[in-house]
Amino acid sequence: MEWITSPEIWVSLMTLTLLEIVLGIDNIVFISILASKLPKEEQDKARKIGLALALVSRIILLMGIAWMAKLTTPLFTILGKTFGGRDLILLFGGLFLIGKATHEIHDKLEGEDGHKTSGMTATMGSVLFQIMLLDVVFSLDSVITAVGMVDEVPVMITAVIIAMIVMLIFVNTVSKFIDKHPSLKVLALSFLILIGFVLTLEGFHVKIEKGYIYFAMAFSLAVEIINMKLRDRRKQQRTAEKGGRRRSATRNGRRA
Repeated sequence: MEWITSPEIWVSLMTLTLLEIVLGIDNIVFISILASKLPKEEQDKARKIGLALALVSRIILLMGIAWMAKLTTPLFTILGKTFGGRDLILLFGGLFLIGKATHEIHDKLEGEDGHKTSGMTATMGSVLFQIMLLDVVFSLDSVITAVGMVDEVPVMITAVIIAMIVMLIFVNTVSKFIDKHPSLKVLALSFLILIGFVLTLEGFHVKIEKGYIYFAMAFSLAVEIINMKLRDRRKQQRTAEKGGRRRSATRNGRRA
């Protein structure tokens, strides 16, 4: 327990916690979008259970670091590329994320046109199952980051728990904000396609600097927020103009 009194460990804990929160944003977006398919009264429950599942999966992976190391052991080779357990998880997880996000975008656009193709209603079980599948993929990224930064397992688990508490506090706010702005929801789904593409490439041992991905996402989000403010301003101007025309028509009617 000597690590408790070490300043370096506390700095590592704070840094790792911040990184876990950043890495958990895509998880929150995915959970929020899936939970929105459920009835209103079940959405909050699904979001909290989804984050709880993410916490459990990350702790289990952290407790099984020895097993995690075995995931890098090559299982087979195709066209000169070796594939291990981690590669297969990233590959299939990335493809699943691309397929799911693409389906959600198509479903949303079809729904807006009044020709919704999906006749199936989402159930709590199906939503939680999909969340659980992707939690494992997202947890790999988070756990690998933790293992690379800190040697003490208790520090890793503490950072993950603190990050999850922060995400639990803000998940409803993020979900309501996404649901309130349809264009932002499509942008979030596009982010998930991008993340799925990166995971798929990592499954093929193609490394992409995550900083570039996060910068592109942050830039796109900033542009969309500016667009949202401009749309709100135009809406307010149109409302004010309509109100002015009504008042003018009323005054003209009284004079007549």
